[in-house]
Formats: sequence, structure tokens, C-alpha cells
Amino acid sequence: MATEFDWEKDDTFKIWTFDTNFIVDLTKGVQYMNEVKDSIVTSFSEATREGVLAGECLRGVRFNITDGLIHADAAHRKTGQVMPAARRLFHGLELISQPTLLEPFFLCEITTSKDVLGGIYQCLNQRKGKIIEVEDLDGVLNVVKAYLPVSKSYGFSGLLREKTEGKAFPQCVFSHWEPIDGNPLEDVEAK
Repeated sequence: MATEFDWEKDDTFKIWTFDTNFIVDLTKGVQYMNEVKDSIVTSFSEATREGVLAGECLRGVRFNITDGLIHADAAHRKTGQVMPAARRLFHGLELISQPTLLEPFFLCEITTSKDVLGGIYQCLNQRKGKIIEVEDLDGVLNVVKAYLPVSKSYGFSGLLREKTEGKAFPQCVFSHWEPIDGNPLEDVEAK
């Protein structure tokens, strides 16, 4: 894992928790870290499950704890003291790391005859689809492969039937996530 993700080998032994995100303890000589570990891990889980952008979960994020100053009095190391502060810290770190929203995409395979390819291209352009391949099957049929945003897929089959006189047959399966264009923290109204 260390070489695949370009991590230091020692870092892999200091992982506190991971699911789709990681928290790694890189501190040296910080007292009472083991006492606050569970509170920090719980706050991390909450902060990454409901991120700062639209309350959506984070994916593929690594947080490093590099330093800490933990109060010597045990009353100040309890869950009620640590969790709110840690959650605010994680949300603040999310904001300064230039977060972005991801949009889901389908891989859409459309089987059709050659005479209606223009209607397919028009339909995909209207729905912001990205054609990646047009495969000629036997001289009569073609398979058009395209990425289609899930948000633009509602009513796609009906529009496709309309544009191709019912001669195109789409199949859509989830393919991947892509970042949404623009800065989600920028005020659109201010422009």
C-alpha cells in the first residue's frame, strides 16, 4: 500500500481509522493522545460523512495529525470537550483544501442503425454527453459509447426514441465520478 499511494511506510502503521478516508497520527511526544483518540476518530467520521459542501460525504481524503496541545486536566479531555473542537477543525481543513463536488456519470451504450447517428449525436449534445467511441458492428449496426451525466439522464430514453424514430436502444450503467466545473465556494451572484 505504501508504494501504491506514495506514502511513507511508517505512516501506514499510524493509521487511526479508514473507510473511504484516512486519519493518520504523525505526532511525536504529544501527551494524552491516546485519551482523546476515540473522540477525534468519531469527530472525523462525522465530519467526513457530512462534508462542508452540500452535506455530501468525502471520498479519498487523508488527514494528518501533526501536532497537538492537550490540556493536562482530565476534565478538559472528555468527549464533550474534544469532539466539537475536532469537528470544527476538520470542517475548517476541508474548506481551506479547495474542495469540489463530484458528479456521477453513466457509461451509455447505444445500439443503433447507421441512418440515425445524427439524432443520437444531437440527443447526447443536448444532455451534455461525451462520445468516447463509435463501433461499427457489421456494416449495418453501430454501438455508440458515451459518458452521460446522471443528472441529465432523466427522460433520455424518451428523447432518444423521439430523435431516432425508435431505432436506438440505450443501456446505461454507472461509470465514474467527475469534478463539477467551477469553484463551489464562489458566489455566483457576485459576478
